[in-house]
Amino acid sequence: MFVKKGDNVKILVGKDKGKTGKVIRSIPREEKIVVEGINIAKKHTRPKREGEKGEIVEFPRPIHVSNVKKRK
Repeated sequence: MFVKKGDNVKILVGKDKGKTGKVIRSIPREEKIVVEGINIAKKHTRPKREGEKGEIVEFPRPIHVSNVKKRK
């Protein structure tokens, strides 16, 4: 893979096209990377204990390496 953790990349396709971010994690086996602030997903979680409220958690999802361009 041509990108590694810590590199700055520009997104070429999708809803975040044109945005830039830092690579948080790379997954070489699947040829995917996780970019900070890009491809954010929301997950609704149930309350774990009584009296606790459920919440909506936002987290970045992996994006395929072919959809990014390395920035200098």
